[in-house]
Amino acid sequence: MKTFFTTLLFICCLQAAFSQTHILPKFIRKMYFDRDSSKKSSFVILPVLSSAPETGLEVGGAGLYSFYTDSLKSDTRVSNIFTYATITTKGQNRLSLSTSYWTPHNKYHYTAGVSYINFPFDFYGIGNNTLKANTDRVGQKRVKLYVGAEKKLTDNLYAGFVVGAYRYTFGDGQPTSIFYTDPRVENRGGGTSAYIGPSLIFDSRNNNTYTTKGAIINTSFEITHGLFGNNDYKGGLFNIEYSQFFSLSKTLVLGVDIQEQSLTGKQSPFYLMPALGNDELMRGYYNGRYRDRNMLAGQTELRYRLSPRIGLAGFIGTGEVFNKSFSWAQLKPNYGAGIRYFFDIEKGLSIRADYGIGQKVAGEARQSGFYAALGQAF
Repeated sequence: MKTFFTTLLFICCLQAAFSQTHILPKFIRKMYFDRDSSKKSSFVILPVLSSAPETGLEVGGAGLYSFYTDSLKSDTRVSNIFTYATITTKGQNRLSLSTSYWTPHNKYHYTAGVSYINFPFDFYGIGNNTLKANTDRVGQKRVKLYVGAEKKLTDNLYAGFVVGAYRYTFGDGQPTSIFYTDPRVENRGGGTSAYIGPSLIFDSRNNNTYTTKGAIINTSFEITHGLFGNNDYKGGLFNIEYSQFFSLSKTLVLGVDIQEQSLTGKQSPFYLMPALGNDELMRGYYNGRYRDRNMLAGQTELRYRLSPRIGLAGFIGTGEVFNKSFSWAQLKPNYGAGIRYFFDIEKGLSIRADYGIGQKVAGEARQSGFYAALGQAF
């Protein structure tokens, strides 16, 4: 919650200071206020501040460096390097570095990333109807790296591959909790795996940072194999996401987003199961509150550009996780709203703060969540 309020206050202060930019340091003006129509690179920092009893105070920041690989006024899309780092007063930390790189005229698209997490999480169980009463705080360490590459085949069609590896370790949970007693929780000790697979993308968006028209369909299949003696997992993860954007007026855009993920193979490591809820899809649900072998969710978002610098958004969606059979009756709702500050108008880059509301489970408070992030939800 404090992360959201810190970011919202940060956005409001930016807007209030917009008319007084002459009194600000040059590097602040350059990051948040300069309006440059050229294709120069830009850099922005977003502070992170939050707290929880299990972690103490968490401080850090996120940084985004954006640039074009083609200096001419062409159709080349915005590339970026994103980094995130936080540390808590109880010794936990999260680090990540990722990039999305578009070559001139979008002939090739490369992605890569490496991340490390030493941070506890709440485990609620497996399935679409878990209970807060079963929550167990579990320690987690994760190292992950990935690389992806796609080549343009036609104007809007790309084909390529994804490859990566990860290592999970878990511990510190309560021995009598559902994490240890539920037989559906497989591979609770974690393990090391590597994956590789094909990717296919259809992309007709007019802009990859603030889309006002066009569509993108992103599909991939990660063939996964456990490594070393502590992990004999063999399976994979299929993912498909469809997003479409409609320009209703010069200031109003409607976006639709649908995503499906499925774990394949006979085994079901709990940490590989698709999970409902994050800052991009099903906002309002704790990530991992509901997890199972399959996930299907969709959302629509109405975006209003109040001014070149300020945007508003309202969203509504639904989704569920399931083992084998999808059920319309099991769909969970979510809705909410947010504010955006566009720190780079030419590239369409923004800081986003959202508040999402989810399901009201009997005997529990209604699920909800605050989110702060760089860029649009989809």
